[in-house]
Amino acid sequence: MRMKKTLYSLMLSEDVIREIDMLAHRLGTNRSNLVNTILAEHVQLRTPEQRVSEIFAAIEELMSDSRELICQLTPNAPSMELRSCLEYKYRPTVRYEVELFVGGANESGFIGRLSVIFRTQSVGLIEALQSFFGSFKQIEDEYLSSVARRYLFEDVKLTRSIAYPVMNPYCKSKTDQSRLELDAQELAEVISEYVRLFDRLMKGYICGGMTKNELADEYRSELLKTEILI
Repeated sequence: MRMKKTLYSLMLSEDVIREIDMLAHRLGTNRSNLVNTILAEHVQLRTPEQRVSEIFAAIEELMSDSRELICQLTPNAPSMELRSCLEYKYRPTVRYEVELFVGGANESGFIGRLSVIFRTQSVGLIEALQSFFGSFKQIEDEYLSSVARRYLFEDVKLTRSIAYPVMNPYCKSKTDQSRLELDAQELAEVISEYVRLFDRLMKGYICGGMTKNELADEYRSELLKTEILI
């Protein structure tokens, strides 16, 4: 959902502005966004910011029963965070940051990005993470040729683009590969399942002794059951 924004001048009383600014501060947003949201609600118009918030709220609800992934949601923010732990010596924490572009898909057709972030000085863990990140990218390069993707590696951080949703050509129940207009709940489900899969495969590879071939087999097995790709 893309909504063009234009600069307008409004005459408002100082008392109204003071209250708006105080409320915006409490909600973690700014004056313009808050006024835009209030006016949109008054004329029953749904803003891109509201859609992003709905998606994140749905992800939080979907993950509420998870023992592996804990959500940290900041109201009115363009990103949310999920945390997980590795069964690796001192149980290091991994952070998954899901960011969605408020204006919709960018010029590359991406609707957001997923960042996987570690804080560790363990040489062994860093090498294991880099090996997993590289292997995971190779697998997706092989099986996700129909999905535009971009990866960025920074030591113990991987950032992967989130593509505009398309139908999975490998899923036998679906054949149409055109772009999909998913509602907030549907997109939340797709993102949640992808993060769950990534987390499970990473733990299996780094902590469970999974080989690269087993990693590829497990990914392919899940791919055949997935109807929508991002």
